[in-house]
Amino acid sequence: MELLQLQYFLEVARLEHVTEAARSLHVTQSSLSKTIQRLEEDLGVPLFDRMGRRLRLNEFGSTFLRRAERALFELEQGKQELSDLASPEHGTLELAVTTASTLPNILREFRKKRPTIQFHVQMLTTEEMVTRLQRGEVDYCLSSPPIEGEDIECQIVFIDPVLVAVPIRHRLADRSHISLTELRDEWFVGVKRGYGTRDLVDSICKSAGFEPKYVYEGDEPARLSSLVEAEIGIAFIPSTARDSREQIKYLQVEDHELVREIALLWHRNRYITRAALEFREVVIQYFGARSN
Repeated sequence: MELLQLQYFLEVARLEHVTEAARSLHVTQSSLSKTIQRLEEDLGVPLFDRMGRRLRLNEFGSTFLRRAERALFELEQGKQELSDLASPEHGTLELAVTTASTLPNILREFRKKRPTIQFHVQMLTTEEMVTRLQRGEVDYCLSSPPIEGEDIECQIVFIDPVLVAVPIRHRLADRSHISLTELRDEWFVGVKRGYGTRDLVDSICKSAGFEPKYVYEGDEPARLSSLVEAEIGIAFIPSTARDSREQIKYLQVEDHELVREIALLWHRNRYITRAALEFREVVIQYFGARSN
């Protein structure tokens, strides 16, 4: 059994399609098919049910997948640990976020401590983040809501009130507080379903007896302030994401506890580099200062 066979098997299992897996792996379809066939011959059982170019894991494949994922995960962690030992001042932090409003300040503080460490950030939905975490593909996630899991460590770092942002000429702009029921006939701009704040807000509004009506649903939370300022709609915006635009007024929700929990997440068995440990300290210190 070869390492390459396991890598190809995992990609085919993930995509369940020979053509797409070959494209992802940058190999020919025939090479991929032959490699999977050799693996099945080595194991003595078929791993997939074949339907043309589509493949579906069978019982043997599903059982073997768990072991193969664990084996490759451990090999990748060993590689990461050796790299950290050999060159602790260099490397890349892999980060994923569902909430990005505080990230620039956090990265700025981290860069002061570790100027030679690079970072790669992905903005993900909650479901995508869980997948990356379970695969051990990221060092840390900054998430709202918190995520619990067998292999996931979760540390809540901040309780963030969610405010209502309205244009300065809106009928509610002279208010400082608002009840949710007063918003049932308003039009909203927001992020798509699957992002933590959107799902939280929709759930709480439903408990108040209505569903928000959205005229805009996007993937970029930072764009919402511009849309509110342009009077396209009003928005639910966490306090950490509010800005100082003069054309926007922020109102507190008075009759429901509308807050989001921001959590730092990591895989329990992923190797944590020295740089990653320092990043965690920066995150905790940053939010600790905001809480005081």
